[in-house]
Amino acid sequence: MSTVGPLSWPRARETARRAGLRPLSGVGVPLAEALGHTLAEPLGALTDLPAFDTSAMDGWAVAGPGPWRVAGRVLAGRAEPAPLTDGTAAEIATGAQLPPGATAVLRREHGRSDGALLHDRGPEPLSPGQDVRPRGQECRRGEELLPSGTPVGPAVLGLAAACGHDRLPVHRRPEVRLLLLGDELLTSGVPGPGLVRDALGPLLPPWLRAAGAEPAEVRYVRDDFALLRDALRHSTADLVVTTGGTAAGPVDFLHRALAEVGARLLVDGVAVRPGHPMLLAELPGGRHLVGLPGNPLAAVVGMVTLVLPLLHARGGRPADAPVLATAAAALHGHRTDTRLQPVRRTAGGVVPLAFDGPAMLRGLARAEALAVVPPGGTAAGETVELVEVP
Repeated sequence: MSTVGPLSWPRARETARRAGLRPLSGVGVPLAEALGHTLAEPLGALTDLPAFDTSAMDGWAVAGPGPWRVAGRVLAGRAEPAPLTDGTAAEIATGAQLPPGATAVLRREHGRSDGALLHDRGPEPLSPGQDVRPRGQECRRGEELLPSGTPVGPAVLGLAAACGHDRLPVHRRPEVRLLLLGDELLTSGVPGPGLVRDALGPLLPPWLRAAGAEPAEVRYVRDDFALLRDALRHSTADLVVTTGGTAAGPVDFLHRALAEVGARLLVDGVAVRPGHPMLLAELPGGRHLVGLPGNPLAAVVGMVTLVLPLLHARGGRPADAPVLATAAAALHGHRTDTRLQPVRRTAGGVVPLAFDGPAMLRGLARAEALAVVPPGGTAAGETVELVEVP
């Protein structure tokens, strides 16, 4: 079992991403099931959008210059309307197909009738094509609309439906198994002597879903080497995430368990605070394990350092461009390691939040991002990289 580490924070993230650069296979799923997946192929238009000339307003479709004689009505969802000749108009609803021969749409608030003819009383003369959505204005059939690797959110579902899709080709969501290690963890009630309330069981699964994963199971494992070894050996998840047990304490069995199941360490420690005793390993069969520290904020730092880059790559998502901001106040750094600091945005830039110790979550609960503070710190007015939090 080869050991690599401790790595710098940027190199650790890149190592995690490269470890996941074999995206999971693509599958075709109904639109209703595609939310949260990632496109495995580019999204193409199956039709022009709009598929025909339509009215952008309620009013009248008119042919030629006015005044016009009104003949009939055009509603959305009806068969192709009768043609118009110069000097005629038809009442029309928003989204309805424009009659052949129509040259513009006169808005309802701009039209006035003298009983026989319709007149334009708008602030400006009606121009050809006014308030008409021409066929193919948004896209043409066969045009590529979104690249592969695009996360499927509600807007993507709407666009796909508008362009005629009933199913989408997406990457399978990586299945994640979460193992929470430790005899001291309590899952309900107020903790007593020697016990702590588990914060990571509620915190991590929603974050994993937001990253495109499918959290399959949350399991609590006592401080027992054989239990941990067997849990790793029998898991079939694409990614196993553990909390605690990454250091060298008397019941920190993770390294030994990984060796026994034939894992290969890719990252064993990262030069980041909090969270430096995190690790990444390749399990037999090409699956992976990320070992997070047990302290809550340290575990979150491990999530953004190793878990999220790995998941995004496995799900076929491209790497995000760095998000940069100005530090409105000094961000104090560690002497030699990168520090991830909970921050909030203000008009002048980001400001640090208190309660940022490894075992604390109070600062993170108010945070809008984590600032990546290089060794030595960042002065007020300098640029700092941000890692967004869900």
